[in-house]
This record gives sequence, structure tokens and C-alpha cells, in this order.
Amino acid sequence: MTTDTLLQRIMDPASRPNPYPLWAELREIRVAEQQNGAFMVGRYFDIVSLLHDPRISSDKRYRSSGGRAPAVDDYSAEGKLLPFIGLDPPEHDRLRRIVTTQFGPPHCPGKIDSMRPELGAIITELVNGIVDKRRIDIVDDFAYPFPVTVICRLLGVPKEDETRFHVWADQLVAAIDPTGQTKAADAQAEIEVYMTDLIAERRKNPQNDMLTGLAVEDSPEGRLSTAELAVNAIMLFIAGHETTVNLIANGMLTLLRNPDALERLRREPELMPQAIEEMLRFEPPVQMMPSRTPIVDIELAGVSIRKGSQLILALAAGDRDPQRFDNPDRYIPDRRDVQHLSFGTGVHSCFGAPMARLEGQKALAELIQRLPNPRLVEDPPPYRPNPVLRGPRHLMVECG
Repeated sequence: MTTDTLLQRIMDPASRPNPYPLWAELREIRVAEQQNGAFMVGRYFDIVSLLHDPRISSDKRYRSSGGRAPAVDDYSAEGKLLPFIGLDPPEHDRLRRIVTTQFGPPHCPGKIDSMRPELGAIITELVNGIVDKRRIDIVDDFAYPFPVTVICRLLGVPKEDETRFHVWADQLVAAIDPTGQTKAADAQAEIEVYMTDLIAERRKNPQNDMLTGLAVEDSPEGRLSTAELAVNAIMLFIAGHETTVNLIANGMLTLLRNPDALERLRREPELMPQAIEEMLRFEPPVQMMPSRTPIVDIELAGVSIRKGSQLILALAAGDRDPQRFDNPDRYIPDRRDVQHLSFGTGVHSCFGAPMARLEGQKALAELIQRLPNPRLVEDPPPYRPNPVLRGPRHLMVECG
């Protein structure tokens, strides 16, 4: 079935406050071919199946080549290296294994847990700066600076340079809007130069950080080149904060809209890990994966999805699929079996998920305990234009 306007309506910024009726429409269609030749899929079990299907590629070069395989020894696009999330096995697996040796289990099993005190200190410092204010912006005052600071510390960006990364982050994410593409290109060039120089510095003067480990230590898979390390470090920076910004902002918005749930979490803080999983399902920070490509013709629900075409997997639609979740449009903080799609699944599942979960749990726990009687100033709040990384641009809250 051809649905010419569904993707256009999803992309329309006017849909950002509430895209869920459109996602429900997609679930009814199941596989929606668009006027531009893309195919959208929105049912939970279809998405899971496709994310585990080796015939579905994450490599955008298959699309530009009409489905032809890229050269084995060339994993670049437009003359630039691709980060591992944009590659397929076996090159994806090699690069991912090298990066994960510095990030967590099994090579660094205590890496995430060891950051709990530092995360707590960053959170407390930020909350101390806003707790006595009558009106605050949850995004600008907290949800944004917190994860940017964390990922900079994890990578090993000097503290005095963290503000530069704040600016670059805004410009890079603005690339979805045509008016922001020039700034995004400039930011990409600047951050590449900065990261290359920092890698060289870490090789001369090693520190106790992730970038140093990747720059100077050999893994069983070898060591990344400077170019490989730079492009993957930039990917880690973007992925390591953007989803968490939206998790915190969407989570706080959800709790303010559901005061009974907020009060319950104040009384029962031990429920916060479960409540975070439900937030990830209910308001996914990443709404869709627009960058999958079939490498052969495949059939789904009687629709032939052509090789080399764009395949858009609507995670947010799947996370509210009534065939998978009871009462999917309700936020239930102690919901059982919340096997959401927000971190993907299969070989490309988000390996930063443990850190994002921990950041969300600790951040929202302290916000709801310490902010006195928080109330929304504007509902719906203004949203970022990005339809993939969906979250409020501002979340104004009155307290006291």
C-alpha cells in the first residue's frame, strides 16, 4: 500500500508534540511505502525481526549504490570514514569490540559502576544551582549540561573545553533542519580537528580516560587508527548525550503530566529503575531508525521492499504496539516486562545503554526529590525540530 503523506506528516514539526496518532496509523498499515520510495514499518514484532535480519544493512552506501555491496577494503562514504554504527559485520564487529574494551563488560566490568560517585556529584551541583529558583528550564539548566559533562569526562575532554562541546552538540544535531546544515558541517570539521589533536596529545601524555585507552592500548582486535578513533569518538559523544538529554526531559515531562506516578516515585525511589524502562518505552528518545537498507528484495506483509531502498523502522510505533503491550498509551511506572525498542536489538543494540539508564535513574531521582512542587509552565512545551531524536527544546517548570 502506498501512503504518500505519512512520512511528510511525521517530519512536519507540527507533529512533534504528539506523533503517536501517526505511529498508530502506521501500525494499521503495517508496511507503508512512501512517495519517495522509502518503506516505513511500525509493528513491534516486525521491527524486532528486521533488526535481527542479516539482509538489512546499516551501511548507507548500499542505498547510494542501489543495493550493490561496497568494496571490502573501503568503509568510507563521501571520502570520510564511517563510525561502526554505520557499518555491517564483520567490520562493524571489529570496531565495536575494540571500542567496548574501554567502555564496560567484559573487559572493564566496573567502568560504569565506578562512575556513580562522579555522576552524583555532577547532578547535585546542577540541582544546587536551580533548587531555589522559582522558574527553571529543565533542558537548559539540567538535562542538557548533565550528560554532555558526563560524556566529556568519560572520553577525557579537559574540563576547560567542555563548553566548546556544548556548542558543537547543538550545531551537530541541528543538521536535520536545512537551515542548520552549514553550522553542522562547520561543527563537524571543528570537532574532527579537535579530536585528532586530543588523540595525539593522549598518545604523548596518557591519562586515565577512555580516549587514552583507545589511543595507546592494544586489544585482541588490534588498535584503531587515528582517523578511526576520531570518527568513533565523535559518534560516542553525540550518541552519549543526545539520547540522555531526551530521556531526562521526556521523563520529567511524563512525570509532571502524571502526578500520581511522580508522588509514588518520591515515596518508593526503589522503583526508579523500572520507571525509567517504562519512560524509554512510553516516550522513546530515538523515535525511528531511518538508515536501514535491504541488500536484497524482501517481502513483509505482502509488500515487496526493494533492495537499495530506504527502510525506516519506527521504534516509537513499536513501543506502543497493543499487540505487544497492554494499555500501551498509559505510563505505568511499575509495568512488568518492558522489553522496549529504545536501545535497538541485534548486533547494533546500543552498547551505551547501561550508562544512559544510570544517568536517567540518578538524575530524575534527585530532581523529583529536591524540586519543591514542580509544575509545568507550558504544555505541550516547544520541541526540537528533529523527528528522530525527539524531545522538548525547553521544559519550563515553576517550583515552590
